[in-house]
Formats: sequence, C-alpha cells, structure tokens
Amino acid sequence: MSKRKVSLKDLDFNNIGSWPREYKIGFCILTGLLIFVALWWFATRDKGDQLKSLERTETELRAEFETKQGRAANLEPLKLQLAQMEQQLQQMLRQLPSRTEMPDLIVDISQTALATGIQNDLFQPGPETPKEFYAEKPIALRMVGTYHQFGAFVSGVASLPRVVIMTMHDIQLRPRGGDKDPRAGIRPNSALELVGTVKTYRYLDEEEAAAQAAVVEAGGSR
Repeated sequence: MSKRKVSLKDLDFNNIGSWPREYKIGFCILTGLLIFVALWWFATRDKGDQLKSLERTETELRAEFETKQGRAANLEPLKLQLAQMEQQLQQMLRQLPSRTEMPDLIVDISQTALATGIQNDLFQPGPETPKEFYAEKPIALRMVGTYHQFGAFVSGVASLPRVVIMTMHDIQLRPRGGDKDPRAGIRPNSALELVGTVKTYRYLDEEEAAAQAAVVEAGGSR
C-alpha cells in the first residue's frame, strides 16, 4: 500500500507530535525564525539606534577634540608672540619721558615756542591723569605767532632729545583779533592765535604702574 500524502489542512495543531517528520522540521525552523525576528525587533533594533547615536556623539567629540588640539598646538606660539608684543610696547613706552624728566620737558616745550618767536599768552600745565601704562598731562595754551612760526614750533618739539607725543584737543587757530574778515584767508605772515589744550605723555615707572594696576583692579571688583 502506498502512503497517503498529508497536506497542510490535514495537520492538527493541537497534536503536533502526530505530524510527519518533515512538517515537524519545517515548523521548528519557522518557529526559530519567528523567535529570531522578535528578538531583533524588541532588543537588537533598540541597540542599533543607540549605536548610531553613540557614533554621532563620537564624531562630534572627535571634531571637538581636533579643534581643541589645534588651538593647543598654536597656544605656545601665541604666547611667544604676545610676550614679544609686550616687550616692544615696553620699549616704546621707555622712549617717553620719565616722571623726573617731565618738568624739564614742559620747560623745553615752552622754550621751543619762545625760540621760534611765538608769544605765550598762556602756557598752563594741568594735573596728570594716570592710565594703565602711561600718564597724560594737559597743557592749556594761548599762543600768538605766524603760520611759519607755528610750523617751526612743531618741528622743534619733534627734534627734542626725548620722544614727545602731543595730541591736540579743542584747538582753534584764528587770526589775531576776532574782528578780521575770515574771507581774507590766512596769510603766511599774518598774526594767528592758537587757543586750546594739548596733552603730552610720559611712562609710568614700575612702582607707579603697580599702584595704577591696583586701582584698576579695585575699581573692577566693585
């Protein structure tokens, strides 16, 4: 007798043990696949998302590390450059007059004006204002002279042994006597009146610089 072929609709799911051998094997394989898919869906899939998130974090951290590493590599050259700039600044400041030289310098400026023929109606130094590295001293002026005399005065101040920096503030240069017609212009030999304030500068010595730094620090901590 030939063995009857069993179809899927003849299988009794309540009695799997009575199934033919090949169906049992197929059922076991299918069940294993379903279990594997379920494990991947509920466990491995979440781990994969976490892995992708960690990979993105790693990329960001690596980029941040490379940026900081580049900055660290340039830190020493920048420090060296800053030290060189500070040294150059100190050298430039040292070319300015010192505290002891300032009174003589003011006298030299006044004498330079007189030597060029300028009439000093007012030459009044004011109190110093200390800054971080230097001090500025204002001088109120009212001078009378010609265009060429003022040019010679500026040239003479620039030729003094010490470096003299003068900045002008609220300076007015006008014909001597306010009633002259401004349309006539300024002639080379006409009398001019210079009125205003100039500021000259000196460097602070180490003691003064330390005291000024303490003042600035105390003001900033309030």
